[in-house]
Amino acid sequence: MVCISHAPGARGGEVARLVAERLGFRYVDEDLVTQAALRGGVQASEIADVERRKAWLQRLLEGLAAGGGGEAWALAGYAPTGISEGATTAELRAFIREAIEETAAEGDAVIVAHAASHLLADRSGILRVLVTGSPEARARRLAQTEGLEEAQAARAVSDGDAGRADYLRRFYDVRQELPTHYDVVVNTDQLSPEQVTELVCGAARTR
Repeated sequence: MVCISHAPGARGGEVARLVAERLGFRYVDEDLVTQAALRGGVQASEIADVERRKAWLQRLLEGLAAGGGGEAWALAGYAPTGISEGATTAELRAFIREAIEETAAEGDAVIVAHAASHLLADRSGILRVLVTGSPEARARRLAQTEGLEEAQAARAVSDGDAGRADYLRRFYDVRQELPTHYDVVVNTDQLSPEQVTELVCGAARTR
């Protein structure tokens, strides 16, 4: 079981997909939020359309990251029957926590983001990975891949880092993210996704 956290622009999502493919594990990202939505009362038929699902999942995640509480579901265009209009962000996050724990119990998966490394910190057989890089390198990469101006990319990295820090503080009382929160920390300033994948897979096989 591998949990991969990543900073914006660090190519962590790409690494996670490669690791899942190389190990023959399931890649689990938006599925966690889909499961949470089903628990919240969203009908399966409502999330069957791929494009529509992706759009509202993104809005929901943004709402959660911003501490939107019940408003996050409203932003996504749904009013789940299992959650009251005034539901707190913690209640919404609880659905995702349950999905993460169930995924971990099933095993053989690569869970991306959602602070799974912190939620599953006390479990055995979990490899916790942080994929990061310098703000400058990550901003340059975002500028290239997203077609952003230099200043926009730098702001996106800064905002993303602040959002991650706030998320960890609010949900896991982590005041400062440390390398010791993870088993493997990789810097993609110099290492390619393929090189990082080799490192992570090698570590995963020893768990």
